[in-house]
Amino acid sequence: MSAPDLGGVAVIRLRGVGSQLQDKLARLGIRTVQDLLFHLPVRYMDRTRIAPIGGLQPQTEVVIEGEVRGTDVVYGRRRSLVCRLQDNTGTVTLRFFHFSNAQKLNLAPGSRLRCYGEVRLGSSGLELYHPEYQFVDSTRPEPLEQGLTPVYPATEGLSQQRLRAIVNQALAMLEEGRIQELLPEALSGTPSWSNAPGQPGNAGVSGGNSDAPRSLEAALSYLHHPPADAPIALLAAGSHPAQQRLAFEELLAHHLSLLRLRRRLQRQRAPRLPRQPALEQQLLAALPFTPTGAQRRVAAEIARDMAAPVPMLRLLQGDVGSGKTLVAALAALNAIAHGYQAVVMAPTEILAEQHRASFEDWFRPLDIQLAWLTGKLKGKAREVQLAAIAEGRAQVIIGTHALFQDTVQFCRLGLTIIDEQHRFGVHQRLALRQKGSDRAIPHQLIMTATPIPRTLAMSAYADLDCSVIDELPPGRQPVNTLAIADSRRNEVVARVRTACHAGRQAYWVCTLIEESESLEAQAAEATARELSLSLPDLRIGLVHGRLKPAEKERVMTAFKAGELDLLVATTVIEVGVDVANASLMVIENPERLGLAQLHQLRGRVGRGSTESHCLLMYGTPLSRQARERIAIMRETGNGFIIAEKDLALRGPGEVLGTRQTGEMQLRIADLQRDAHLLTRIRTAANALLDHQPARADALIQRWLGDNERFAQA
Repeated sequence: MSAPDLGGVAVIRLRGVGSQLQDKLARLGIRTVQDLLFHLPVRYMDRTRIAPIGGLQPQTEVVIEGEVRGTDVVYGRRRSLVCRLQDNTGTVTLRFFHFSNAQKLNLAPGSRLRCYGEVRLGSSGLELYHPEYQFVDSTRPEPLEQGLTPVYPATEGLSQQRLRAIVNQALAMLEEGRIQELLPEALSGTPSWSNAPGQPGNAGVSGGNSDAPRSLEAALSYLHHPPADAPIALLAAGSHPAQQRLAFEELLAHHLSLLRLRRRLQRQRAPRLPRQPALEQQLLAALPFTPTGAQRRVAAEIARDMAAPVPMLRLLQGDVGSGKTLVAALAALNAIAHGYQAVVMAPTEILAEQHRASFEDWFRPLDIQLAWLTGKLKGKAREVQLAAIAEGRAQVIIGTHALFQDTVQFCRLGLTIIDEQHRFGVHQRLALRQKGSDRAIPHQLIMTATPIPRTLAMSAYADLDCSVIDELPPGRQPVNTLAIADSRRNEVVARVRTACHAGRQAYWVCTLIEESESLEAQAAEATARELSLSLPDLRIGLVHGRLKPAEKERVMTAFKAGELDLLVATTVIEVGVDVANASLMVIENPERLGLAQLHQLRGRVGRGSTESHCLLMYGTPLSRQARERIAIMRETGNGFIIAEKDLALRGPGEVLGTRQTGEMQLRIADLQRDAHLLTRIRTAANALLDHQPARADALIQRWLGDNERFAQA
């Protein structure tokens, strides 16, 4: 009988792993021996050679060996234990800030040590802070490491030595052939996944280098114990063939999960809703503007999907102000023409209110009835809306998360439109599918004004078809973006005064590091008071997340009507605010926000035909990443370029808004670095699902386990 697969062997079965160590490993996501094998080193140390002390250089990691010449406790700004180590080429200082008296006594003059650590410039010259060390017997020299030494992600109370010891046990079990090879033979037979462009030394690898690991077992063994001559630069970049072998498999598992969901949905029935040109033309004829070519093209793509008997799953991308709402309205109109309801869900009340205003304006002449539902709508008013939805009198329903609730029953739901998808979990948007009637699944349109980099669209949204509105309405002016230090605040205030006296309106956006609505509200209130004193001749309004909905709506309505000159706000105005006369935005502390959020905020100005400006008023000193973000904002207004830069700076978990939910948290792969793999991954995923579905299931279980994002879909 063959040995069990390591994915089913608990770590507590390993020698020396008790319940306490089991708990510590669980904090790292390690529950099985297979998890341990996939817990890869973050870097490597070269302990294969001893460096002469006389030749040490700062900022290098070295192994040294020598005799202790003296050990003392030194009192300065911090108490420390200082040990002088000497070989026949020179002397260096070992410094310990945390030490015991026993340690001091053990480091007695005449002792011989072998140490490993980073060389730094200290108060006594070259020093090693808290080096790893061991005592050696000069008559029986300790053998050096034969390969690179791995450094693993760890947790409190779990040392590197302990981790290496249990990983070595897992590797011994791996040698018994107890891990399943799941890649198709056509892929696992050649190292084709290692064709990483632009990586030094990789050209030969992609051509079939005999050193490239051909199996999962070989790749794992290599990465836990690389040989002494391993290409450290390639390993540090994550582009070694062994790393690429694992990245390929991980990305394939994520892609399979999404593809399996898509196929499952496409086996379900959806209402056929062919395009109704007459009603569509009636709406378009009443508009004060003409849709762009991109809007018409995307509307046609959506109409084709809705005419089919399978559920539409389409992602609509469009930069800030590109006109996604009109495209959504045309899709809703198509559902209504066939006697179905359409629901529009937004992540914030402000954005939902903006959609309600637009849809009411466009649909009122067509005698189409709307319903409005948010979490703060209570009592009789809520009951009236719920009854209108359940009885079918409301043809378009607009709201927030409240639309998910069990008490919301639709009469005949044919289309769900979800705006700013990244604000919702994937399960949330899928939950609306269950609201369909007659066993038919509603069509689904997902919109975002946060452009998604191509690599993310190909992976995190592989279950969706993509449409892009890549054209802005005519007459739109690009927003001039300037960076200015907060020490020049008085100049910024003067600029606001000048703009408002010229008949324009302005935003002043307050940000806080803490994700606290109450603290943000306090900061905004303080700023509004301060600006009221500095600008007594201006009409100033205030809006933040702690205001009651009625008060928030009153302030926003006044600003839209031109009854306020300056709106002081928190980032609640990031989406859904459309005031053509607003031509100036000041963003305080932009270094606290991500690129996508800055781009969204900036999109609140430049919505008319007047030249607009965005002032990024930053605090000093700026971090390197903050400087990069501000430079990118000044260089481009193209949301897709900004999205690619945002992905490079922050990673997919933060860009997708999923860092807290565990979605798209890659263990080994990196979407930016490994984008070159995605085309082959898509081909492999389709082939696996078509011909080897059991392998596809096993791959998903290996990499996503119980956290498979779409298990409930």
